[in-house]
Amino acid sequence: MNDVKLPQAGALAYIGMGANLGDRLATLNQAVERLRDLGQVRSVSAIYETDPVGFTDQPAFLNAAVCLETRLVSADLMANLLRTECDLGRVRTFPNAPRTIDLDLLLVDDVIVETADVMVPHPRLHERSFVLVPLADIAPDVVHPILDISVSGLLKRLGPVIGVRQISGSLMNDSGDAQ
Repeated sequence: MNDVKLPQAGALAYIGMGANLGDRLATLNQAVERLRDLGQVRSVSAIYETDPVGFTDQPAFLNAAVCLETRLVSADLMANLLRTECDLGRVRTFPNAPRTIDLDLLLVDDVIVETADVMVPHPRLHERSFVLVPLADIAPDVVHPILDISVSGLLKRLGPVIGVRQISGSLMNDSGDAQ
């Protein structure tokens, strides 16, 4: 995975993770371990069980967010996230379908990218409590570069949080390792 060109300085990338098929917790742990190949995992949110959105006739999700310091540019990071999804058994069938893992590139510093393959910030980040709640655990003061509102401010704008329940602490232990 380290076959891509690295920029000079590291960036802070925020990645949303979700899983609702198989051993959800084990898959989230595997995803965090795979992210370590792409940079330094700085923090991981608590784990939340969330109700499905869109297509609701499916199991509940486990969701978390990760702060990754990386030297990969957004396009290369996204390509690696998609490869990790595939390696962990993700099969894309239809929008909002059940999945073993979903890795969304939410934010990268204050960068704005709009290409056919990458959109940063994530275009629906500000609409999703299942993303904003875990992201607020690790980055409450990070500002959305288009909306110019902090993550905690975006969460407050959503109103009451429904269907998002914290079930455990972080996937990282006190030494910074995934559990």
